[in-house]
Amino acid sequence: MSLKEKYSQLIKQEAKRLGFLQCGIAKASFLENEAPRLENWLNQGKHGEMKYMENYFDMRLDPRKLVDGAKSVISLALNYYTDQVQSDPEAPKLSKYAYGTDYHFVIKDKLKELLQFIQETVGEVNGRAFVDSAPIMDKAWAQQAGLGWIGKHSNILSKKKGSFFFLAELVIDLDLEYDKPVADHCGECTRCIDACPTQAITSAYIVDGSRCISYLTIELKNEIPTEFKNKVDDWMFGCDVCQDVCPWNRFSIVHNEPLFNPHPDLLSIKKEEWVELTEDVFRKVFKNSAVKRTKYSGLQRNIKFLS
Repeated sequence: MSLKEKYSQLIKQEAKRLGFLQCGIAKASFLENEAPRLENWLNQGKHGEMKYMENYFDMRLDPRKLVDGAKSVISLALNYYTDQVQSDPEAPKLSKYAYGTDYHFVIKDKLKELLQFIQETVGEVNGRAFVDSAPIMDKAWAQQAGLGWIGKHSNILSKKKGSFFFLAELVIDLDLEYDKPVADHCGECTRCIDACPTQAITSAYIVDGSRCISYLTIELKNEIPTEFKNKVDDWMFGCDVCQDVCPWNRFSIVHNEPLFNPHPDLLSIKKEEWVELTEDVFRKVFKNSAVKRTKYSGLQRNIKFLS
């Protein structure tokens, strides 16, 4: 066994020990196929108010511009699937990923541990950890590293794991054994396209971000356009529709990360309590939650829009 193979195996074993669902490795290089797709998507304004998507175009497509001497992109998936649901069927809905502690904090700590492990095992290795924190195309790298294929809803899909997982990367200046991309297994299925309440999936593999409920309830800072009235399917933060209807998600397994468990009060809050939500309750229930991204005023705006 070569050193590259040995180190790659050890990294994957450690990633598993840290609780990651999957770990794959790709060669750090320019994402040639993604460049025209990203350019067209931006030119068509499908990123809405997310102007930051226009920045660092070259960096977004080449991790070697983010880390000097980068050789490998270690792509990781962390499961957040849960079978727990909100008890009041009339209550405004919250995406599963936002039930527990903000994933940025949870994953960043695990990535630091993984990088430290690599440095202790190999020696001097430079690298950076990424969790939505820099211009890096995590889905493209997850596909390159063999974690799954990009589904028609633009999320990474795995035959054995579904799609309810977060993605993160370690970009390091160490040569490793590289995994191969997996084939697309969406076939003729169009359930995600058909089910999207706002028709945000304009065609297979193309999502108009400016129409996506997750964008409207989180990223959009202005008022939600009236054209979406009665079309956001009672979602107040994020949306799981395209994943909930995907046949591959019948293989999703419940996560075992305690930090992703919901606040004890969260799932039992009734519709009228959400409507009358105070800032104190918001702070208590969402203390370390990703929901804080939209702030109390943003969540109030979203809940009001549903009435």
